[in-house]
Amino acid sequence: MRIGILGTGTLAAALGEGWIRAGHEVWIGGRSQVKADKLAERLGRMGQLGRPGQGAFAVTPREAATGRDAVLLAVSWDGVGDMLALAGAADGVLAGTPLIDPTNAVAHGVGDLLTERGESMAMRIAGLAPGAHVVKAFHLFPAGLWTSPADDGRPRPTVAMCGDDPAALRIVGELVSDVGGAPATLGSLDRVRQLEEVAGFVIGLAFAGVDPNSAVPKVS
Repeated sequence: MRIGILGTGTLAAALGEGWIRAGHEVWIGGRSQVKADKLAERLGRMGQLGRPGQGAFAVTPREAATGRDAVLLAVSWDGVGDMLALAGAADGVLAGTPLIDPTNAVAHGVGDLLTERGESMAMRIAGLAPGAHVVKAFHLFPAGLWTSPADDGRPRPTVAMCGDDPAALRIVGELVSDVGGAPATLGSLDRVRQLEEVAGFVIGLAFAGVDPNSAVPKVS
């Protein structure tokens, strides 16, 4: 696939590396062209090391979002509006495109959601990107998890997803599998706040010194 990545941080780098490892192309657009150039250069070296990557390219955010098979919005929650504006989302650039939302609008160290009561980040993003097929995914695990080869013997992490478009969910599910995850659709965007609350639950327990895994029952 030809995947657009909006952002140049740790998640952009980790998933970009994983997708190149799986044979895809990534087109990186950031608020800083210098950072986009550096990330594309680093990821592009993977193709020169005998791996199956097709390459990484630094472009403008609008170019990263235009004509892609999927787009990853890899910015902090409070930078979403600025990045989507740079990408031309309001002009319909992302219409019909699977738009992956991994954001967490969560108070650091506390876990409280910072969106309005009843609101979700994914629905906010859908409003800022008319026509885009928003899929919530990749918001629960640390970025470094996705840089490990999928066949290293570890259990496959389940990536819970929410989205309204079946084709977009299928495409994002393939991209989850390509980095070693197991996709699982929870439901439509009507249920996405439930997923975002889980992030707050996990973060809150972790910062309180409690292993979140111990708070979730194992169901046979």
